[in-house]
Amino acid sequence: MRKSTGGSLIVQKKEDAIDSLLKLEPRLKKIVKLDVSYVDNIDSTNIKPKHWDKIADIIYKEYDNYDGFVIIQGTDTMAYTSSALSFVLQNLGKPVVLTGSQIPGDKLETDAKRNFVNAIKVATMDISGVMVVFDWEIILGSRATKISESKLDAFETINWDLLGEIRVDIRLNIKDQKRQDKKLKLAKGFESKIMVVNLFPGMPDNFLDKMIDSGIKGLVLIGFGTGNVSYEYLTAIKKARRKKIPIAVDTQCLRGVTRMDTYDVGKKALEAGVIEAYDMTIESVTTKLMWALKRAPYEKIKEIMHTNYTDEINKQS
Repeated sequence: MRKSTGGSLIVQKKEDAIDSLLKLEPRLKKIVKLDVSYVDNIDSTNIKPKHWDKIADIIYKEYDNYDGFVIIQGTDTMAYTSSALSFVLQNLGKPVVLTGSQIPGDKLETDAKRNFVNAIKVATMDISGVMVVFDWEIILGSRATKISESKLDAFETINWDLLGEIRVDIRLNIKDQKRQDKKLKLAKGFESKIMVVNLFPGMPDNFLDKMIDSGIKGLVLIGFGTGNVSYEYLTAIKKARRKKIPIAVDTQCLRGVTRMDTYDVGKKALEAGVIEAYDMTIESVTTKLMWALKRAPYEKIKEIMHTNYTDEINKQS
């Protein structure tokens, strides 16, 4: 990023962006052979599923040629990208590391250099899977969420242990996530016609009814507490079931878990046909539903949503 004449941050031109990246730390060439593949140069707020598929295509094409992959992107949607790639890149036996910065790389106080160097170092280590390396944390990609717009430790792991920590050295906390030689499988494709709704007290029940009639293919409801949903929305939920529109229910509690049979308001929603998200992050349940809708008919969506592909879900939480 760079500052525009109006003072806001905008993206640089392609060539300038790549040049700035490679100049962050020239000494990296002493420890790795570093090549750059260009995906796009956009504010990450403008990212779309086609970018996730393009990233996956590059990794798949170059998989046998490199020991690891580092993805540089803006922080705003990084957790969505890391979650999405966790489902697309199956049998992944090498590290795919996402990182970025809170402060633009041309600033004296930038965190870009540190994050970039550490991400590359992690990508050389005996670890596999999609992960986010940011500040001092190494986070499983499907468990990452952004929790601050200004702190340098902008991401946290949700309902899961850290994969490792950046100290004076890099310490991994993994047991069964070592490199392996299985053939990488590519499972691309995301259905964008979904809605994500954060419930609030007093939300008119016809809002959901209108959404269900709008042509959406799926819906994520962010419910209260253990995944509770007001009785007022049961009619709309039943209508969605008749129209074969899957509804996943997550919790508004950052580190919460859905236990929808605990209260009658949750149990009634389950009986009406919703799929509980258990301990998945908002980013994971959203991208997973988008991904599932491209893989299977309505009757199989619940099975996919409740299948653990990359430690994104633990139904025993």
